[in-house]
Amino acid sequence: MITVEVRLPGALRDLAGARPVVPVELPDGATVGDLLDALGRELPVVERRVRDEQGALRPHVNVFIGPANVRDLALLATPLVPDAEVYILPAVSGG
Repeated sequence: MITVEVRLPGALRDLAGARPVVPVELPDGATVGDLLDALGRELPVVERRVRDEQGALRPHVNVFIGPANVRDLALLATPLVPDAEVYILPAVSGG
């Protein structure tokens, strides 16, 4: 088993009971997709903001493992390592 810390910005933190960090335990060899599945079981409203109805990342959401954006890696198939810090960052826009 590995533990991954999911860090949430203020826009998602309110949906997670004001928690800035959500630790998630996963089996060895887990991927970002597995992480989002587990997060969805614990916090379905957060997962709906991150993934669309088909399970793909929403276009306006970026997921980072440390400094690396999963869009530049293998997206949801990106493997996770023990003690990884994952940041979920929805785009912010305004006028």
